[in-house]
Amino acid sequence: MFARGFSADSLGWRNFFSSLKDRGLSNVDIVVSDSHKGLKSAILKEFQGSSWQRCQTHFSRNILDVCPTRLQPEIKNRLRELYDAPTTEVARTVLNDILDEYSNTAPKAMELLDAGFDDITQVLNIPIKYRKRLRTSNIIERLNQEIRRRERVIRIFPNDESMNRLIGAILIDLDEKWSSGIIWLDMHEYHESKQDQAELQQVEPTKVVA
Repeated sequence: MFARGFSADSLGWRNFFSSLKDRGLSNVDIVVSDSHKGLKSAILKEFQGSSWQRCQTHFSRNILDVCPTRLQPEIKNRLRELYDAPTTEVARTVLNDILDEYSNTAPKAMELLDAGFDDITQVLNIPIKYRKRLRTSNIIERLNQEIRRRERVIRIFPNDESMNRLIGAILIDLDEKWSSGIIWLDMHEYHESKQDQAELQQVEPTKVVA
């Protein structure tokens, strides 16, 4: 589904999310986006109980933008190590190591990293198989780029219907690729993985009595 909006404020996004729920969207586990204030506010209000995963690609750019140039390559590698952590506990250990190493040389970046840690690691709560696909908003960014590429050819739409036809055609083509090709995200498999993960977490460790 897509909709035309006149602004990207919280109200506009809330109206869009509300329309998705009216069409049957429910039981949302995680929502991935950048940290746009209006978008984030709407997500937190419309999808209460779900996790908000801040796009790690956008977050890395924010971090590197306030890093000394000479430190950017090595901090970028350390961020990748944090993102690839298998658990939140391991990620927290990596975070503390990074903060200890760069707090004096890149204080602004480290302050931002520390404040954003919880937001960029929500994806660690879902099955491992799906983390790389859901830790960034890259897929929607690529789709937006394709829409803009096609839109620049037309330049000016004569009416709303022509705009809807173009964007609708692009989305239909993408939907056909996902439906007939390699399934990008198998929801049945996803829920099975979540159930397996929940059962493992419920198993109590064996107690050893001396």
